[in-house]
Amino acid sequence: MAKKATAHDAQVVMQLYDLRREAEMRKARKWFVEEFWPQSADDFLDVANAFPGQENSWLRQVGSYWDMAAALVLQGAVHEELFLQAGISGEMFFIFAKVYPFLKEIREKMNNPDAFANIEKVATGSNLARKRLERILKNVEQRRKAMAKAKKA
Repeated sequence: MAKKATAHDAQVVMQLYDLRREAEMRKARKWFVEEFWPQSADDFLDVANAFPGQENSWLRQVGSYWDMAAALVLQGAVHEELFLQAGISGEMFFIFAKVYPFLKEIREKMNNPDAFANIEKVATGSNLARKRLERILKNVEQRRKAMAKAKKA
């Protein structure tokens, strides 16, 4: 039987939640979730290379936050099944699904094989996580297509 989540795991998750509520982090998350819809690796790199810049800061803030949270899971500091609950890590899967189709090219062009690496390990590391990622990838792709269609109209 798998180890159950502890009160310490719950405390870490709540601390992660508190960090997400910080004012600048809220702005960064809002931008990444609502406004940042890369259609290619180059769209991602345009923001990643716009240093210094507000959107560049937000990209790094959100990406590094979720990569850090995933690292805590991978190192055993947070119970994986608890972390994988939709209310805890759903946003991580969503932001990762936005970059996942371009991840190989992003890593190559940035010469950074570690970009989003911890998130990827968590998002593909179990059957539950892979199923969630697959579902969210489909949803993100449908949204991309709808946005492209609306832009043409």
